[in-house]
Amino acid sequence: MFCYQCEQTAGCTACTGSAGVCGKRADTARLQDKLTGALIGLARATEGNEYLITGDTSRLVLEGLFTTVTNVNFNNDTITELIRRVEKERERLVPDCFVCTVSCGKNNNYDMNNLWEADEDVRSLKSLILFGIRGVAAYAYHAAVLGYTDDTINRFFFKALFAIGMDDWGMDELLPIVLEVGEINLKCMALLDRANTETYGNPVPTQVPLTVEKGPFIVISGHDLYDLKQLLEQTKDKGINIYTHGEMLPAHAYPELKKYPHLKGNFGTAWQNQQKEFADIPAPVLFTTNCLMPPKKSYADRVFTTEVVSYPEMVHIGKERDFTPVIEKALSLGGYPEDMHFTGINGGKTVMTGFSHHAVLSVADTVIDAVKSGAIKHFFLVGGCDGAKPGRNYYTEFVKQTPADSIVLTLACGKYRFNDLDLGTIGGLPRIMDMGQCNDAYSAIKVAVALAEAFDCGVNDLPLSMVLSWYEQKAVCILLTLLHLGIKNILLGPSLPAFISPNVLQYLVENYNIAPISTPEEDLHR
Repeated sequence: MFCYQCEQTAGCTACTGSAGVCGKRADTARLQDKLTGALIGLARATEGNEYLITGDTSRLVLEGLFTTVTNVNFNNDTITELIRRVEKERERLVPDCFVCTVSCGKNNNYDMNNLWEADEDVRSLKSLILFGIRGVAAYAYHAAVLGYTDDTINRFFFKALFAIGMDDWGMDELLPIVLEVGEINLKCMALLDRANTETYGNPVPTQVPLTVEKGPFIVISGHDLYDLKQLLEQTKDKGINIYTHGEMLPAHAYPELKKYPHLKGNFGTAWQNQQKEFADIPAPVLFTTNCLMPPKKSYADRVFTTEVVSYPEMVHIGKERDFTPVIEKALSLGGYPEDMHFTGINGGKTVMTGFSHHAVLSVADTVIDAVKSGAIKHFFLVGGCDGAKPGRNYYTEFVKQTPADSIVLTLACGKYRFNDLDLGTIGGLPRIMDMGQCNDAYSAIKVAVALAEAFDCGVNDLPLSMVLSWYEQKAVCILLTLLHLGIKNILLGPSLPAFISPNVLQYLVENYNIAPISTPEEDLHR
């Protein structure tokens, strides 16, 4: 296998053995490459004939790209079936190509070895495009579930896949598409923000307990709010409580989800701790999107998957979303006999969420006055994707050392390193504001732009520092969005992507002053 798409890749170079650090086997990695090659083949077959592409074709591409995101699908059977569907769709769209013996690229899959063995700068740029659109596809998939789509976004996936398959393209052709990934992701995050808020209401600041009450319960993990809504509906009046996990925490802030009294609180911390935290809980766990780690035997019979998530021998809930097997498992296990009082990583008993752009901008005058008076001297955006690799305690120490006259904005699962800390308030505003899931980077961008407008300056002139952690492909597309917006001086960690070649890194340094994190003490005074 060859895989270097996540931050924890072996030796900071690539996973090349019998299995990846994430637990993905070599044969699964090869199938995911074959799936990607089939998607590139589909894009090449429709190039110049975009009118052939239907909504169902676009949805298939979203599903295919999302399936290859880290910690989503470990199931060879489902990946093989998806490859078959992509190839069948290509044959349906361009049937004449399959009676032609000339190899023009439109009647066969792309060989991904051409990418992995390419010149390192070309490989680097194409990897940025590929991993970036995998992240964008995840957001577009969530929006599509709620009925929100955008033809501009959907067409771009074909353009980007086509570019990856062009073996004679160099930096001049590829670099503009790298930055376009960031532009399209901004559109996609805005689309998902609209889908979520128009469906579930604007998030409001909400305190979420970490206590699990006695009795049957279900833990739901991932990102897809629609799955949570369906689970809440199906468990009404059944005596089953629902607890979020990981990136599902921000669900507590949405009015249309808050109204369910059996949505009780949050269980556990970040996704990478699940093998320890799920080991002996008397309840089932439902995975709706990425964040799945190979389940250990101690709790494997309590894991359920849905959407594009799949793992061999795990019970999968299909598109009809009948969660009866999960509900029956919860009732049979019975939950805890008495209330269990858990804490966050730093000992906190509750966490806050719900500080979306709507919530923050509704008190914009308070924030602006606090800046003008000197009560708030600096903003730190500290967030991103978390992981298990040593060195991520940097983010906890960084937040602990932020000055008392600063605000910490955070989002995604990186917040679990510090979101249970009590750093006090400034003018009634909590010093730590959780803006939501990773896609809610859109909220952070909206707030930054609004502050820049209020102070008649550029975003780069604000007293704002961005200290980001990355793990998988959604973090890649968010980083590209920030670069598309011209935002500079981003600190990235805990290590730089293995797929960034020295020349591409130099370009990012020269044009955006992107840099790796060092120590909290040094970075706080940059």
